[in-house]
Amino acid sequence: MTLPLAGNPDILPDSRLVRPRGAVHRPDGWWQPIFCANCGADGGLVPEANMTFVFWLCDRCAATHGQIAGTMMMPDEVFWERVKQEQIATYGRFLTEAELAAIVAADASPLATLLKERRAP
Repeated sequence: MTLPLAGNPDILPDSRLVRPRGAVHRPDGWWQPIFCANCGADGGLVPEANMTFVFWLCDRCAATHGQIAGTMMMPDEVFWERVKQEQIATYGRFLTEAELAAIVAADASPLATLLKERRAP
């Protein structure tokens, strides 16, 4: 996953379909498919709720083309492991989606900072 750094005026392409199809309904809402912005490889699903932008490069394209200037690259596995560890360290358990949303809205904890960092424009 590639994240634009703050203040970056460059606009990256969205990795979601222009006309969403193939969405999957799960107990926590609708999830839509994403694709590599370079080669179109399947990138799995992302939650539709509160999602305004997704840019994703597959591992092969990221390795081939290197880091995009002005962005930070962090593998999804690394990011989600950081989120898990912060939840366990602070709360002793994994939080629900509603609890995570409340933490981000309050914006007063390391977990909120981490989650906001992931979705920064």
